Amino acid sequence: MKKLLLLVILFASICSGQAQNEKGYYVKHLEFPQNATLQEKVDMAARLVPTPQQLAWQQMELTAFLHFGINTFTGREWGDGTEDPALFNPSQLDAEQWVRTLKDAGFKMVLLTAKHHDGFCLWPTKTTTHSVASSSWKNGKGDVVKELRDACDKYGMKFGVYLSPWDRNASCYGDSPKYNQFFIQQLTELLTNYGEVHEVWFDGANGEGPNGKKQVYDWDAFYKTIQKLQPKAVMAIMGDDVRWVGNEKGIGRETEWNATVLTPGIYARSEENNKRLGVFSKAEDLGSRDILKNATELFWYPSEVDVSIRPGWFYHKEEDNKVKSLKHLADIYFQSVGYNSVLLLNIPPDRRGLINEADVTRLKEFAEYRKQLLPMTG
Repeated sequence: MKKLLLLVILFASICSGQAQNEKGYYVKHLEFPQNATLQEKVDMAARLVPTPQQLAWQQMELTAFLHFGINTFTGREWGDGTEDPALFNPSQLDAEQWVRTLKDAGFKMVLLTAKHHDGFCLWPTKTTTHSVASSSWKNGKGDVVKELRDACDKYGMKFGVYLSPWDRNASCYGDSPKYNQFFIQQLTELLTNYGEVHEVWFDGANGEGPNGKKQVYDWDAFYKTIQKLQPKAVMAIMGDDVRWVGNEKGIGRETEWNATVLTPGIYARSEENNKRLGVFSKAEDLGSRDILKNATELFWYPSEVDVSIRPGWFYHKEEDNKVKSLKHLADIYFQSVGYNSVLLLNIPPDRRGLINEADVTRLKEFAEYRKQLLPMTG
């Protein structure tokens, strides 16, 4: 049923250029006439369709997060930016093992934490020495982003990047204009040097930097950089293509709307609009007729459910026996993909640079379970 619905949406989206005039389809966003009745709003809402990249993203259903970096070797979840880059030294890093494992388990895209809050970069960036270029791994000649990109190409997997705006290492963090340029340079490197990027994932973390100051992010400049360099990429969480479901438990809403009254935070009017309607990212109702009554506009703004296969987001050896059970993963699947969301499941590589055997075993069980239950899904 879900795939049939997506095919209908795809047809509408393909026809959107012509249908905009002839049948009144609206791509990604629509504004209601000032005196529109509820029934007129419902009729317009029924003709709101996604952009081609939003549709392609929703069709994936299963995507994978790889939290990997300096925290993998310190045992922390959030680093403070003072870590010695020499600590990063995976002994058997094999990005092909990551991608092969995930592809076999039915995942369609991999997102890598290219830089977490500690500021350590998994590619040899020109912006800072706090990167793999200063590490012991491959004598500073390695590039995790490139190895993952190459593996994705080999196995036909889509590729995405997470780049933390919060940087606890960068000395310019807190000098807003200077750091924004620093961040745009990092973003430009990732979106220029590694082929097609299908998803750019930002979180909203905004703590203090090493100088004790907080940063004012230039989101508009960040988005324009993405749109210029990777126009087919969806902008997730702190963007207007994909929204956060509102928790990290792997649970969506029983009624998870694609057409929603929630104004994305990248728009200046978002705070005013959302406050007037009483909606926010964790609100229970984002698109029913009741809430449509007072809405002035509507967005195609589908949800992503992020959760880790382990208690933590980065690998910790002591959690090898705490990988989520098959039943737990099945419950998550039905309450995310089954509730009209895309599941972003985190599977953190270990200190060797491999997806751990405990996680591999569970992913195989998860794939076999879905294959038996839903043989037509492939």
